[in-house]
Amino acid sequence: MNASTESAPARIQRKVRGRATSDGAGVKLTRVIGGPELPDLDPFLLLDEFGTDRAEDYIAGFPEHPHRGFETVTYMLDGRMRHRDNHGNEGLLTPGSVQWMTAGRGLVHSEMPEQESGRMRGFQLWVNLPAREKMTEPKYQEFAPDRIPVATPASGVSVKVIAGAVGDVRGPIAQPATEPVYLDIALDPGQAWRYLLPEGHNAFVYAFEGAATVGEGDDARPLETRELAVLGGGNDLALRAGSQPTRLILVAGKPLREPVMRHGPFVMNTKQELMQAFVDFQEGRF
Repeated sequence: MNASTESAPARIQRKVRGRATSDGAGVKLTRVIGGPELPDLDPFLLLDEFGTDRAEDYIAGFPEHPHRGFETVTYMLDGRMRHRDNHGNEGLLTPGSVQWMTAGRGLVHSEMPEQESGRMRGFQLWVNLPAREKMTEPKYQEFAPDRIPVATPASGVSVKVIAGAVGDVRGPIAQPATEPVYLDIALDPGQAWRYLLPEGHNAFVYAFEGAATVGEGDDARPLETRELAVLGGGNDLALRAGSQPTRLILVAGKPLREPVMRHGPFVMNTKQELMQAFVDFQEGRF
């Protein structure tokens, strides 16, 4: 996708640094979206980065827990994690693989490490569902590394296309409600790349290796390792790596602009729907 000369430049509206927290049975992670600084970025409800070489930080995993009303996207960079749910789905996430799970009306699943040593690293993103799809049937999609296409739009630039498109290279995941873009961008030192974001999408970029500059000229601002930039101003995004090799995830989605009522693993539109989710789970209707 090439930036047109008429499009307005994308700028950093604000920067957020994640907070250390734990989830599941004590898995240590960094919460970047879903905390006090950035509770959500419609349609995105949560972004967690996990990454450690210490088995004690992840070995207890995420035992059985419920979800309703949204989608979870797990992108593994290192390590192995097994998914099981009460709808008969099971899969093993390996380095470079992606799991896109639509919780819909409800499911109970677990995500447990299949290793006792070594590095475990990746991201989990929560994507909201529109009101009309909150109670849809659950769906589970798993994509092995060889099903995630790689675009090379310029010298020194490599992009794994999980969702959305880079030029003629299109990712395997489609969700008409939010039309998501999810790219893993690798830039050689000093290398620049431009990308035209879909019109009207909310978007963010997160640097997880190295550092980058976002924007050009007077709009250019630095993005350090483990910083998230909420983008705004326009859809012509310019990125340039610093003096080290740089990797970033770029995520964008069409906002739903609907009320959000959430508590723990349930995300609905009204308090009544949220209370019903707890009742349905307790009574075994998931």
